[in-house]
Amino acid sequence: MTDIFLEGGRALIGAELVETSLALSGTDITEVDASRGRTQLAIDARNLLVLPGIVDLHGDAFERQMMPRAGVDFPIDVALADSDRQAISNGITTVFHATTCSWEPGLRSADNARGLMEAIERQRPQFAADTRFHLRHETYNLDAEAEINQWLDEGRIDLFAFNDHMDGTVADMAKPRKRNRMVERTGLSAEEFDRLVERVTSRADEVPASVSRLAATARAAGVRMLSHDDATPAMRRAFRELGALIAEFPINEETAQAAASHDDAIVYGAPNVVRGGSHTGWTRASDMIAKGLCSVLASDYYYPAQLLAAFRLAADGVLPLTQAWDLVSAGPARATGLTDRGVLAQGRRADILLVDDGVPLRPRLIAVISGGKLVHLTDATRLLAAMAAPREAIVAA
Repeated sequence: MTDIFLEGGRALIGAELVETSLALSGTDITEVDASRGRTQLAIDARNLLVLPGIVDLHGDAFERQMMPRAGVDFPIDVALADSDRQAISNGITTVFHATTCSWEPGLRSADNARGLMEAIERQRPQFAADTRFHLRHETYNLDAEAEINQWLDEGRIDLFAFNDHMDGTVADMAKPRKRNRMVERTGLSAEEFDRLVERVTSRADEVPASVSRLAATARAAGVRMLSHDDATPAMRRAFRELGALIAEFPINEETAQAAASHDDAIVYGAPNVVRGGSHTGWTRASDMIAKGLCSVLASDYYYPAQLLAAFRLAADGVLPLTQAWDLVSAGPARATGLTDRGVLAQGRRADILLVDDGVPLRPRLIAVISGGKLVHLTDATRLLAAMAAPREAIVAA
């Protein structure tokens, strides 16, 4: 692996932006405030921000590469390769593909989740981003419990979330537009979909015990758990007691406060910040951040959102950029137990972004280094000339 030297730049060191140079070797940062020496690959980072790579613990935009239109499928390997390029080009160097495992057939079925998991395992060496598997288990998918237990035991799941969208599904069945979208996604007829929902909801009494069993398996396997769309402090408490210490998208301030009071990680969507509010009409993420009720911003359904959100928070005066960046890098790294990344320091993983912040609210990625490899470069003039070989080496040749 080629050593890399980053010359100059305003690097996020600790809680401050510091003019310094970095030396990288192998997969790690080897020196801060370094001199170039004889490193062959050097990049001019002067007048750029040098930031830790983005960690995305919940991104499902890859679904659009798999099914860009209802009923139009593309091969999983092609979709994942394209999603990797999109993640990297938006500064995401660690990506957890948030894969729904639902009771419904089609895009969010257990079969599709299995196929995605297997494809990620096969293609992982080819990806530029460190790519991991986040399973979003729909709790009414009782038929999948045994197989998910096995995946947890085998260490094939990197994050495990409990989702329950059944109330919303039942409510949306009375709304023609939303109902049609759900039916199209499954590939069923309207009548078949109705019968499926009726069969699944008839087993509601079995759901709590299933959740408890799966949580016990995840705890034993050391897999971090999330609860999704917690609606009340009691719901958050119940999941915390099961070991789910990450609250993903709590839907009101009261529940977010309950999570914060126990130091739970609190996740909101970066698109919510960029757009100025939730597309569902629920909690406004910027308000929660201003109140200290958010520790992680995820890409959710739009890969560019994390990079844009950090700069939006700084421009709006919600947080200085140094703190806003924590929400998309060190914060999600802490929440997922990845202690080797999220900060620029000697011995840490070399996941690094070079960003031109010259245009307000429109940060431009110049280069992305992932695991010590230069994987994205938009301005070749930033490459510095190779150092001349020592004279004795030339004579010996």
